[in-house]
Parts: sequence; C-alpha cells; structure tokens
Amino acid sequence: MRLITTPNASRPDDIYEAIIRLHDGLDDEESQGANARLILILANHIGDAEVIREATAMAREGVRTGARPSETEA
Repeated sequence: MRLITTPNASRPDDIYEAIIRLHDGLDDEESQGANARLILILANHIGDAEVIREATAMAREGVRTGARPSETEA
C-alpha cells in the first residue's frame, strides 16, 4: 500500500470541520493531547507502517519549510 496524496475525501469540508471541532473548549495542552490521540487512532486504522513512515516524512518536511501539504507532494 502507498500513501494516497491526491484528493481522496468524499466530503473534505466535513472532515475539516470535525477536526476543528475536536479542539472546541480545549486549551493548548489538551489540544495537543487530542491531536496525538487522533493520530494514533488513525495510524492504527491505517495499520501499514510504510504508509505511516511516508506520511510522517511528508508532514515533517512541511514543518521545516512552512509549506502546505499540497506544496510538498510529488
């Protein structure tokens, strides 16, 4: 399995809203904890270590350059 980097969400606005709502009423520390839990839950759902490695490399690259994910994709 390879990481899907092209648009793949059937309802991306709903997904974005759900992620934003996750943080409603949380302070910074709680939001970081919620993000970490969400990442681990989704990583478990994916279940493929190579896909996770590819995604983490892509995410880290964007942090260093300040690029949005679409700017770092091949």
